[in-house]
Amino acid sequence: MFCTDAGVAGVHADLTVLSAQDLGWRATVATLSDVAAMGAAPWYLVVSTSAPEEVSIDELMEGVIEAAARFGCPVVGGDVSSSATAVVAVAALGLVPQGTALLRSGASPGDLLYVTGPLGGSAAGLRHLRAAGSLDDEAAGLALRHRRPTPRFDAGTLAREAGASAAIDVSDGLGRDLHRLADASAVGFALREVPIMPGASEEEALGGGEDFELVLAAPRSAALPQAFAQAGIDGLSEIGVVVDDTTSRTLQRQPLGPLGYQHETS
Repeated sequence: MFCTDAGVAGVHADLTVLSAQDLGWRATVATLSDVAAMGAAPWYLVVSTSAPEEVSIDELMEGVIEAAARFGCPVVGGDVSSSATAVVAVAALGLVPQGTALLRSGASPGDLLYVTGPLGGSAAGLRHLRAAGSLDDEAAGLALRHRRPTPRFDAGTLAREAGASAAIDVSDGLGRDLHRLADASAVGFALREVPIMPGASEEEALGGGEDFELVLAAPRSAALPQAFAQAGIDGLSEIGVVVDDTTSRTLQRQPLGPLGYQHETS
């Protein structure tokens, strides 16, 4: 399977508080996270970078290469150019048994909804990076979650093998990405709770994005909590249930709109 994404300075990375290496890493992880959400293993990357004179192409690629090495997905090609804004465009090839990839469109009424870890850490980290002053240990940890996120290959593969029905990664905010999964599956949802990273706010957990945790739908028979516990993968939380009414999308019985980053311009 094939995924592609791009990291753009000023849109996906604030280079007043992040390095060019951070932008390269984050763009790579954003693409690899889509691979993870399908329950696939990473295979190869193709990367094209462009930047103005004041941003080092070499430093952008250092971040890409670091992430590629960390997650076992070598860069096999690409291109370099100049542009008014720094851009890292990443395409990834992943491997998954034929016909088994997790899609956004597979959720059914009655499926339970899970998230693979607490949310809001990346947005809280950006908040701390933009604030003046030194960072305490908690703030430094949150800042690292923003600078150097991690794709959840372990969770995606296990969820696929355990019988999950649908998945999406939290790149633009739980409030928006869960709506995308619901739209693709033609369902609604009723959330009971949202796990929040210590030091983050509920607003950051719902709309901050770039946590790259996975939202999973699974029938009760899949027994995801037991599968994750047996595999020693921590952090899975049951957050709600899929419902058949496509207009019913709630958190604690209150309407939950599509909070988070919106790519489309329509």
